[in-house]
Amino acid sequence: MSLIAARAPSAEAVAAPLEAFVACAHQMLDPATPEAVRRAMEPRVLALLPTLRSLGVFELFELRDPALRTWLADEMAAGG
Repeated sequence: MSLIAARAPSAEAVAAPLEAFVACAHQMLDPATPEAVRRAMEPRVLALLPTLRSLGVFELFELRDPALRTWLADEMAAGG
């Protein structure tokens, strides 16, 4: 299991966008994460894209996982 654990969204726990993205990405890439959990994280990751783009995260860093990189590039090209 990943060393970084993503918390379920709640009114009490508010993470910085980059922190939330990294935690979700780790969970999504962890082979031990159930498919249902991965699918549940997708909308959260997509909701973070506008903020991460405005911060210039994707101009500074490249995602090393090819599947995650392609998925997010496709989402951003579609207006996400």
